[in-house]
Amino acid sequence: MDVGSVAGFEDFARASQQRLYRTAYLLCGDAENARDLTQTTLATLYRHWRRAGAAEHPLAYAKTVLTRTFLAERRRRLRDLLVLTRTGGTVPEAAADHADLRVTLLAVLAELPPRARAMVVLRYWDDQSVASVAALLRCSEATVKSQCSRSLARLRVRLADAGLSITES
Repeated sequence: MDVGSVAGFEDFARASQQRLYRTAYLLCGDAENARDLTQTTLATLYRHWRRAGAAEHPLAYAKTVLTRTFLAERRRRLRDLLVLTRTGGTVPEAAADHADLRVTLLAVLAELPPRARAMVVLRYWDDQSVASVAALLRCSEATVKSQCSRSLARLRVRLADAGLSITES
C-alpha cells in the first residue's frame, strides 16, 4: 500500500469499505446511519491518511475511528436531547411499539447502551481480544469482560422471550 498517497487511500477504502460498513451496521442497527458512519470514518481517515496508512494495521485503525465516531455521535445526541428537555422543547415521539413483530438480533442489540453494544460488536462480531477492545475503548479489561457478560445475559433473556436462543462458543 502506498502510504500517504491518495492512491493508497483509495485502495484501502475500496478493500475495507464493506467490512467497515458491516461493523457500522451492527453498531447502529440502521442501514442509513451505518452508511453515514462509514463515510464519516473514511473522510476522517482521508484527512489523517499519512498517519493511518503508516499504521501497522490500517483496518484496526479505521475500526477505532469508526467506533469512537459512533460513541461521540451517541453522546452528542444524548446531550442534545437533555438540552431539549431542560429547555421545555418537545421530545420526538418514540417509535411505535411493534410488540407483535419478531424480535431480531439487531433490535435486541439496539436496546443495549452504545458503549456496551460497541463492546459486544467488537468482541464477538469483529472477533477482537478483550485487550484490544479495552485499548480501543480506553477502559480496563475487567470492564470489557463484565460489560460483555452482562450484555450477553441481557441478549439471551430478550432472545429467549422471542423464542430464539444463542449459545456460547
